[in-house]
Amino acid sequence: IRDKYACKNHEEAGIATPPVPTHPIEKGMATAGLIAHVLVAKYKDHLPLYRQSCIFARYGAEIAESTMGDWVKDSAGMLHPVVMAMKASVLESHVVQSDDTGITVLDPKHSNGSKRGFLWAYVGDRDEVVFDFTDGRGREGPKLFLGSFRSLLQVDAYAGYDAVLKQNGIVDVGCWAHARRRFFKALDSEKENAGIAISLLRRLYEVEREAKDLDNSARREKRQLESKPLLDRMKPWLVALKPTVLPKSRMGDAIGYTLRQWDPLTRFLDDGRLDIDNNRVERQMRSVAVGRKNWMFAGSAEG
Repeated sequence: IRDKYACKNHEEAGIATPPVPTHPIEKGMATAGLIAHVLVAKYKDHLPLYRQSCIFARYGAEIAESTMGDWVKDSAGMLHPVVMAMKASVLESHVVQSDDTGITVLDPKHSNGSKRGFLWAYVGDRDEVVFDFTDGRGREGPKLFLGSFRSLLQVDAYAGYDAVLKQNGIVDVGCWAHARRRFFKALDSEKENAGIAISLLRRLYEVEREAKDLDNSARREKRQLESKPLLDRMKPWLVALKPTVLPKSRMGDAIGYTLRQWDPLTRFLDDGRLDIDNNRVERQMRSVAVGRKNWMFAGSAEG
């Protein structure tokens, strides 16, 4: 609302009115607050634009879905420098955690009318989170995003990272949550041995909880004193157990994964700055999974 004023006694003074407020989108009516509301509702609360349009309509505000789509597109351009600054901050980290998850993307050129795309999350030392979208799950996605990154990368054992690790000289850090998940799945068929493995891992995580508030040096020392002896006993036990189970059984899969990943899985022992798992980035993937149940698919790769 821009009030206009004029003096009855001095018409020559003309009409006075305040200038048009500066809005984020040139010649647009939407204020920064409204656009921020739409973006947060779409990406954080998982409300597709058509649902937001219906909600606004109930309050008497007729805002077309296409109009909000333009707001989102223009906002993406305005926020791009912020995203690039966050990405730069992530890549300055001592350790970056990464994970990916699939999403359906509409594509009229595809025989099924849609294709499978992927969202990759990257989390830095300061809990910055940057998402990256790729059409496929190949190595080009992380290779392009990580660029000249040369430090520690904490991921699961997905082979798509292998070329990036070798080419860039990145040191990989394993995730005990992924290993534990496999032993947990084996409980039904190998209750005794899988139970022993889970008990050992439970003690590892107890050490982590106790060391949570320690500084990096004290955390490393505690791990060396309490966690390392546990893992020193666990490896020969797994090596001896491996020939007694079927390689393709759930227990065989858990043992094989853990032994193949042993060096990356034990790197956290020597560096108090490292987490025992990459659950920080896994929590970001959970938010995408919740969103998928609401928006179901992305309208396009560009979107």
